[in-house]
Amino acid sequence: MRFVAVVKEDCPTCRLAVPALAEMRAAGLELEIITQDIAQFPRGLSPRHDSDLLESHKLRIEIVPTVIAFDEKTENSRVYGWNKNEWRSITGLSELGNTMPENMPGCGALNVAPGMPERLALRAGEISLNSRSIEVDDESDPMEVAFDRGWTDGLPVTPPTDLRVARMLAGTSKKSDEIIGLIPPNLVPCTVEKAAINAVMAGCRPEYFPVLLGAIKAALEPEFAMHGLLCTLAFSGPLLLVNGPISRRIGMNSGGNALGQGNRANATIGRAFQLIIRNVGGGRPQEIDRACLGQPGKYTFCFAEDERDEDWVPLAQARGIEAGKSAVTLFHADGVTGFVDQKSRTAAELCESMAMQLWSVNHPRLARWGNAILVISPNHYEIFRKDGWGRAEIEDGLHQALKRPVSEIMEGAGHPLGMTPAQADQYADSKGMIDKFHPGGLLIVRAGGPGALMSAIIGGWTGGRNNAEVRPVTRALEEF
Repeated sequence: MRFVAVVKEDCPTCRLAVPALAEMRAAGLELEIITQDIAQFPRGLSPRHDSDLLESHKLRIEIVPTVIAFDEKTENSRVYGWNKNEWRSITGLSELGNTMPENMPGCGALNVAPGMPERLALRAGEISLNSRSIEVDDESDPMEVAFDRGWTDGLPVTPPTDLRVARMLAGTSKKSDEIIGLIPPNLVPCTVEKAAINAVMAGCRPEYFPVLLGAIKAALEPEFAMHGLLCTLAFSGPLLLVNGPISRRIGMNSGGNALGQGNRANATIGRAFQLIIRNVGGGRPQEIDRACLGQPGKYTFCFAEDERDEDWVPLAQARGIEAGKSAVTLFHADGVTGFVDQKSRTAAELCESMAMQLWSVNHPRLARWGNAILVISPNHYEIFRKDGWGRAEIEDGLHQALKRPVSEIMEGAGHPLGMTPAQADQYADSKGMIDKFHPGGLLIVRAGGPGALMSAIIGGWTGGRNNAEVRPVTRALEEF
């Protein structure tokens, strides 16, 4: 049996353990001492200095002192910190440390200090980065290089150094070279590494990375029609809506200003997704991205649902995801329209009022043309809750309130824009009524802060009229 002890001088427990290490040597045990900080510590015991910390990294040291017992080259057992009984058991020395205290916790090892595991993994060749490196000389500004090469959305990006990318990859257990899918419009393979590079550029933290990877997967589902969304002349771009424990764990905003600026997770996850569209898929404005006007949400559009009310059924659960699971929903969003109703005091009144404005999505004379998200604020939700309305009642109430006589919106019925006879035949019911949205085309979520009777409507892409081919997608997130 041979032993390896890893210590550092800047650790009271390591200093305490020096006599025990000397006793091990005196007893004739084969003991190698590796020191992390001071080359001569402990003096007189011939330590070996792990100056680059690579050996500590390879030994998976987390706490010092650590003593590891080996049967030849195979690890047999290890102990952490100082515990008299454990040290005696691992060494077989029944009198070891007689004059020492019974127990004392260890200290954090230098090789697991913030940022060090990724540095060491890169040096050890454990993280393989295969993307082409771009050398930037000392006289050049990396941010300006990114602008010049067309890698940005018009705002500065964080330079994706090897270390930053390695840290981002620590947010997932997936291999860096695993292909997530083909990113439209150019259908270029997107590896986990490419996603990490763009996440770094956008300013994401590693703990956000699973949401981004899940969103990419969801966007590549055929029914999301990502290629068409990127090439459309319309305003639309992808919106990411996050449900479940992960939204709270990474600090996403579902409260005040949830659809606006100021929250790092919301802003950077959505931005990273858009940068992947640009830098991997080639979806550049005024090139393949043919939007006539676009909208600010094409920089970033990402928020979380407020799930604090246990009586409320979150959107992901309503769309088939198991309760308690994290999920992301991808929606083809045009932009945000404010809904202001400070007079309605009953659920029925508020429902009718919301239906009035929901009919304006795309155009008041167009039905079954696009989908929508209704974001209900806390004060409007309180009106529904007071009358005992939950998700099912709100959805049913809006479904009924959104019916309209098809005769009112036919082409030529007071205006040239409207439903064609063929569309009327396809969608009108036996009473000549038509629904504003396709079944499942109106998504209802809760978000926002208190203080005003205001909610929001997020209109959807006109491509949603082809409901058999274009639909929002909800996907459970893997806990990477």
